[in-house]
Amino acid sequence: MPKLGPAVSSASGRAGRGRRVMTSLAEINVVPLVDVMLVLLIIFMVAAPMIQRGIDVKLPQSRRATSVTGERVEITLPDSIRRDAFVFVGKQQVKLKDLQEIVRQRMEGSATKEVFLRGDSSVQYQDLMNVIDALKAAGVQNIGMVARMPSER
Repeated sequence: MPKLGPAVSSASGRAGRGRRVMTSLAEINVVPLVDVMLVLLIIFMVAAPMIQRGIDVKLPQSRRATSVTGERVEITLPDSIRRDAFVFVGKQQVKLKDLQEIVRQRMEGSATKEVFLRGDSSVQYQDLMNVIDALKAAGVQNIGMVARMPSER
């Protein structure tokens, strides 16, 4: 309901104007809010795929590589394993000496005790053997090696 304000008198000769009607600003204009929200939604839709990044590893090539589906435990050996002795269990960075216990805990409830190794093509054979020894000591029965097809980037 509009509010009625007091009559305004001015010295410039407009004295007979009468009462002014003032409207209350109790209603929020939603259109600019929706516009801003849509712009933010578009920005996040474009930016979200760019934010999600994995671990950069140059996988070796194999002509007979097959794709594996389903949930799996992946151990990634980066090219810096010789320097800092870190590997990745999924996306979690783990010291090489703690790998056996962490994998044992993850395999505790699973029926298939298999792990997939992703290693950079520059990883040395001794580092690979150290990781395989830790996995075998943790009770892993099958170790799969992840490779890429020659046609993949």
